[in-house]
Amino acid sequence: MDKTIAGVAEAVADIPDGATVMIGGFGGSGSPIELIHALIARFKATGSPKNLTVINNNAGNGKVGLAGLIDHDMVAKLVCSFPRSVDPKAFTERYLAGKIELELVPQGTLAERIRAGGAGIPAFYTPTSYGTQLAEGKPVEEFEGRPYVRERWLKAEYALVKAELADPYGNLTFRMAGRNFGPLMCMAAAVTIVQASKIVPPGGIDPEHVITPGIFVQRVVEVPNPQQEETLLRAGATL
Repeated sequence: MDKTIAGVAEAVADIPDGATVMIGGFGGSGSPIELIHALIARFKATGSPKNLTVINNNAGNGKVGLAGLIDHDMVAKLVCSFPRSVDPKAFTERYLAGKIELELVPQGTLAERIRAGGAGIPAFYTPTSYGTQLAEGKPVEEFEGRPYVRERWLKAEYALVKAELADPYGNLTFRMAGRNFGPLMCMAAAVTIVQASKIVPPGGIDPEHVITPGIFVQRVVEVPNPQQEETLLRAGATL
């Protein structure tokens, strides 16, 4: 099945109000800027989507990428591990004003919750966060004399992910650290939308080099020379 989409606007056209969206990236590394900006452009034109729950490692920088979503008041809740970054003004202002909800998750726990969602594991136990505010209200059990906190899986209706190479069937490779949460999010979302720097013909990726199999990907759009968040920030870009 050919999963290629003509452009980024078409790729994100059906994301509805109130959707839960996973967005790949570790800061700017692996952030699917063009898909995010296509979603913002749609919101500016139509007023939708809004009231999104976004799952990401951080809260964005400046007014581009993820921070751009927040700056346009499209995000009702953020699930992340690192809400403070170089320039988190968009998130910080709205959080202090009570306009956005935050679910803070330790980074390793965040990754494992996403992995559990993709693997069909409803819950797991971890010692991380025991005895802190993050564990309040969560079940705790003892294993071999040590307390463990029960954490629930994370799943999403959509995932926006950046890849290096893709084929028409959705098989993916990633570039270095840009891989980060991408493969896990592909598995944990009902609809995974991928922007790839290059789409190669079927068979153009050595099967031994495939990181994410196409079964976890529903849409692929080619974005040559993708923008980098840090470059946009240095240029003072806004949306």
